Amino acid sequence: MTETNNNLEENAAAPAEVSVDGQHVKQHSLKDQIAVDRYLASKKAAQSKGLGVKIFKINPGGTV
Repeated sequence: MTETNNNLEENAAAPAEVSVDGQHVKQHSLKDQIAVDRYLASKKAAQSKGLGVKIFKINPGGTV
């Protein structure tokens, strides 16, 4: 996930379109990149074990 975050930061700092010697390069929009990052994170979370909910018993310490 940190690699993806680093890529998003680099892409946000770089220009969206570049034109050099007649070649034109355009990058995906930042909105699309963030959507892909969210999709991949949710896909990874869905494949992990468990339901994402932890149930535990609370024992108050000061009562009898």
